[in-house]
Amino acid sequence: MTDDTRDFDLARLLAERGGERYDLHTRYLNHQLPRMLRTIGFDKVYERAEGAYFWDADGQDYLDMLAGFGVMGLGRHHPVVRKALHDVLDASLADLTRFDCQPLPGLLAEKLLSYAPHLDRVFFGNSGTEAVETALKFARYATGRPRILYCAHAFHGLTVGSLSVNGEGGFRDGFAPLLPDTAVELGDLGALERELRRGDVAGFVVEPIQGKGVLEPPAGYLRAAQELLRRHKALLIADEVQTGMGRTGAFFAYQHESGLEPDLVCVAKALSGGYVPVGATLGKDWIFKKVYSSMDRVLVHSASFGANAQAMAAGLAVLAVMEDEQIVANARQTGDLLRTRLAGLVEKYELLQEVRGRGLMIGIEFGRPKSLGLRSRWSMLQAARKGLFAQMVVVPLLQRHRVLTQVSGDRLEVIKLIPPLIIGEREVDRFVEAFTAVMDDAHGGGGLMWDFGRTLVKQAVAGR
Repeated sequence: MTDDTRDFDLARLLAERGGERYDLHTRYLNHQLPRMLRTIGFDKVYERAEGAYFWDADGQDYLDMLAGFGVMGLGRHHPVVRKALHDVLDASLADLTRFDCQPLPGLLAEKLLSYAPHLDRVFFGNSGTEAVETALKFARYATGRPRILYCAHAFHGLTVGSLSVNGEGGFRDGFAPLLPDTAVELGDLGALERELRRGDVAGFVVEPIQGKGVLEPPAGYLRAAQELLRRHKALLIADEVQTGMGRTGAFFAYQHESGLEPDLVCVAKALSGGYVPVGATLGKDWIFKKVYSSMDRVLVHSASFGANAQAMAAGLAVLAVMEDEQIVANARQTGDLLRTRLAGLVEKYELLQEVRGRGLMIGIEFGRPKSLGLRSRWSMLQAARKGLFAQMVVVPLLQRHRVLTQVSGDRLEVIKLIPPLIIGEREVDRFVEAFTAVMDDAHGGGGLMWDFGRTLVKQAVAGR
C-alpha cells in the first residue's frame, strides 16, 4: 500500500458534502425523486441505521416497516453479515478470474438448494430482475417454445424481459415493443388452460403472493396450475424475489401449498444481507443441462459480477443467521401477531376494509366508508386519483409517528408492510399505536390529515 491510497477519505467526503444529497440527486440522478419526496414530506436526512431503525441528526429514531422494499430481511448492518464481508475482503481471494471454480458459489448453491430439495442447480446473477430474466431464458430454451404466461398486476422486474411479464401497465408504457407474452388473471385456471392449449407456452411465472396489493391466489390454485403446466409440458416459475427468504413465514412462499414443486425459483433481495446485490435462479438439473448442453455453450448465459466472493459470503452469512436466530419462525409468529392486532381494528374504522397477508408481508386495504361526511371526502379523493387516501395514511405515519411505510402500488388504496424479519412485539406495539392514531384522525372529520388530502387532490388534478 502506498501513501497515495490514503488520499481518499470517505468519512471526510461525506462530512463535507453529505448535506448536498438532495441537490446532487436533483442535478445528476432521477430529478423527480427529490421532487416527490419534498412534496409528501419524506425528504428526511437519516444519519445512521441499525436493525429495524433509522436515526436522524437530532437522534430521533424511525421504525422501518419497508426494509428497503424487502432487501433488509435481517435489518440493517447485522454484525454476522458485516463480519463475513470484512473476512472475505481481508482474505484477498482470487475472485472473478472467470477461469477457475471458487468454493463460495458452490457452498452457497448447496445451502440454498437444501431449502428446495426438489431442485438441483443454481445460477447466480446480481438482482431480482436478473433472476427472472434467467428463468425466462432457461424456460424458453429448455422447452423450445417462445411464450411466457404471467398474471395481471404482477411485478417481476423492470429490465425488458422481466418487463414483458410485468402486469402493471404504468411500468410498461412507452417501452414497447416487448416480448410477446400473455397475461392471465390470478386464480383463473380456465384462462391458463386456454393459453396452454395453443402449444407455444414455455412457462408460467407467478408470485406466490403478489407484491402489488398483497394478493394471494385461491387455495389450491397454484397446485392445479402446476398440474396443467405439466400436462402441457410447460414450466412453473415461482418468483420468490420478495416472498422468499422467510418473508411469509415459510422459507419459500410456495411451500405454504403442499405438493407444489416449481421447475424454476427466483431469489434475491434479502439474500444480499442488505450489502452486496445478488440474485439466484434455482432450477431442475435437466433444464440446466439443456441450456449448458456442450462446452461450446459454457458461457451462453453468464453475468460479469455473478457469484462474486462478497455476494456469496453475504448470502452464506444470511442463511447462517436465519437458522441460528430462527428468523422464519419469528416472521411467522410476529406476522401473525401484527396481522391479528390490525384485523381487530376493521370493525372500529369504517375506512379500513381488510387486513391480509402471510408472515411479515401484510396488506392493509382501505375502502369506501358508510357515513355521509367521510363518504364525501373519500369520493373527492377518488375523483382526483385513486390511491390518495393510502398516501394520506403513509405521510402522517412518517411525519408524526416516525414510522416508514409504503403504498402498495399505483392507484391502490393499500399499504404494504414488509418490515425486517427481526422485528418483535415492541415494533408491533409501536406500529399499531401509530396506525390507530392516524385512523382516529382520519375518522375525526377534519384536521391536518384531510388538509393534506386536499393538497394531494390539487396536485393530482394539476398533473393530468
